[in-house]
Amino acid sequence: MSLQRITNIPRRQAIPILYTRGTHYEVGYDVGRTFAAIIKNFLQLSGPLNESYLPLYNTEEGRKVYNATLESVKRSFPQYVRELEGTADGAQVEFHKLFLLHLDEILPVAVDGINSINQPIGCSTICVNEPGCEILAHTEDALSEVLNHYYFVSAHIISDSPQGKYNVIEERFTSLCYAGHLPGYTMNYNHHGLVFSINTLSARSLVSGKTPRHFITRALLSAENFIQAQQILRDHGVGAADGCSINMTFLRQEGDRLFHNAEMGPATVGADQSHLNIFTASPGECIIHANKYLRLPVPEMTGLIIDSSIERMKTFGGFQAPKSVHDVIKMLGDTSAREHTVFREKGPKDVIKTVCVGIFDCIKRTWTLYSDNPKFNAPLVVLPLTLREQ
Repeated sequence: MSLQRITNIPRRQAIPILYTRGTHYEVGYDVGRTFAAIIKNFLQLSGPLNESYLPLYNTEEGRKVYNATLESVKRSFPQYVRELEGTADGAQVEFHKLFLLHLDEILPVAVDGINSINQPIGCSTICVNEPGCEILAHTEDALSEVLNHYYFVSAHIISDSPQGKYNVIEERFTSLCYAGHLPGYTMNYNHHGLVFSINTLSARSLVSGKTPRHFITRALLSAENFIQAQQILRDHGVGAADGCSINMTFLRQEGDRLFHNAEMGPATVGADQSHLNIFTASPGECIIHANKYLRLPVPEMTGLIIDSSIERMKTFGGFQAPKSVHDVIKMLGDTSAREHTVFREKGPKDVIKTVCVGIFDCIKRTWTLYSDNPKFNAPLVVLPLTLREQ
């Protein structure tokens, strides 16, 4: 089938899930084998991959950026490279295509200094910390080809020896994954009680030889506590190649519930760790974040991702501070904005769509997933948050 004839199908009310246990490679292989059709179709549909990343990969300068970044990741996180190799082998697709997806805009920005997508991509997150209501809620917004190309991975990984720069032996987590992508970059929780979601941020300057954010957030799935989470985000010795916002809480923390928003900026040339700014919401406070730096002074790309974030934050500003799940659903399901709505589903020609909405309830310890606008639709699934026995 030629690339020109491949089209996505309308929104489906379906989110497949895989339960898998094994080594990093075995888990990756199971993911690839199970979701091979979805992964192959996504690789054919992906505009950035086929129109930007692959052409740049086939240039001398692009290959230098690719190789320098891959070698850096292999030094820090060889286990996650093996995991991705397993996914490629299981799905019977080329590894370099999957790794290019994880480089994201590092390649075009590092080579040409341009944002090759320039679309209003990104997600919105709301954390509410009120008596009887402790929730982290998130819209998963992405290029329209991501619609119907995502799945849950619930994995238990046990290694014979310490893995990677943090000497991890065991990981157990559930993550919503884009097709062909490592777990960790959307909505997630692990068996230590870490719950987190990601907002893409577009720093202006990205460099090769650093750690792509996808691998940092994959490593975050191993974090046992807030101190370890900060260590992983700072990525001492290397630093992030690009930026994102991480919204998180730990279900087993002592004392009052705390939610954290960490803005991570890429390590500048010559620096060996990410830039990091953390805001903490205590009881009675909330966090609202989209796809623009609010505190960390990182120069950003101009364009639709910023315009969209500004308009969505303006929409949120028209609501009273959320106090309940109902309040959050109204906000995340809002479609009132003139151009960049919070929930994105204007029509079949949308470049960006909200592919799903998730709500983590820290009191009930549940993860509720909506495959359509939560204002008008019942959840598709409610998953229990299963933690490690103490």
